[in-house]
Amino acid sequence: MAAARDRQRGGGDASRRTAGQTAERIAPAQSVLVQIRALLPSLPPSEQRVAEAAIADPVGVAGRTISELAIQCSTSETTVVRFCRAVGLKGYPDLRIKLAAASGGEESSPSWSGPDSDIGPGDSLADLVGKLGFTDARAVEDTVAQLDLKVLERAIDEVVGASAVDLYGVGASALIALDLQQKLHRIGHRVSAWPDADGALTSAALLGRGDLAIGISHTGATTSTITALREASDNGATTIAITNFPRSPIAEVADHVLTTAARETTFRSGAMSSRIAALTLVDCLFVGVAQRNYSRTTRALERTYTAVHRRRPPQ
Repeated sequence: MAAARDRQRGGGDASRRTAGQTAERIAPAQSVLVQIRALLPSLPPSEQRVAEAAIADPVGVAGRTISELAIQCSTSETTVVRFCRAVGLKGYPDLRIKLAAASGGEESSPSWSGPDSDIGPGDSLADLVGKLGFTDARAVEDTVAQLDLKVLERAIDEVVGASAVDLYGVGASALIALDLQQKLHRIGHRVSAWPDADGALTSAALLGRGDLAIGISHTGATTSTITALREASDNGATTIAITNFPRSPIAEVADHVLTTAARETTFRSGAMSSRIAALTLVDCLFVGVAQRNYSRTTRALERTYTAVHRRRPPQ
């Protein structure tokens, strides 16, 4: 809670430092393209142009001088360097090296796995299935690769030690919250998922020290989820955010931030790859919690299975 409040009080400079630290944490673990996509919405417009150029043509950017890239993006060399540091890199040479390495991985993927992997009206059913399968698989791989294990460990600690756990998420994020609620409840944790704004806020108002609130938002900008998480924090509860964007507003009110790495395409409203990525992260959190008390978990799973199995008609 203290960390979240410090971020709120710190203003622009503190926010920028926190963002840089976030980028540094995820930099070693995964393709620089994943980092850039995650941080792009929070970058200034001039740095966004550099980011978009790198995402659209990593091979081309890797082969350009800093002056050439600055001219292409209608910006300055200083801005390019600032962009590199914003995404956790030492400078432009580091960006070129990592883009070249990342593009090598992209080249080994199917021909439609790059910027053209969006689903179009002329795609065949085979292309549609292939693109969706690739996007979902990539979301899982990228999420696992960039996951900050130290933050995950702390999140597991918080769930294990919490007297009560609240889960906030609306729309597609509510499905993630309900999935985690079902899992944790089955192994004996006091946990509630609140898929509507009023219910979440009401429950958050009753939390206190020793309790935990987890807010789930792919964009990190869902107002009702942020409001409930802030209410829980103000009342003394520890807070965790699960989001795709480490500099998003929800990160500013959370003590711990767990990030996914999904790339949504045409049918973003379906929350497809983002849902798969979030479920993967939630599974990592749940299994980490379950493993902490292996015998208790095993007994709880056996008891709940037996209770449900008794109600089933004989075969």
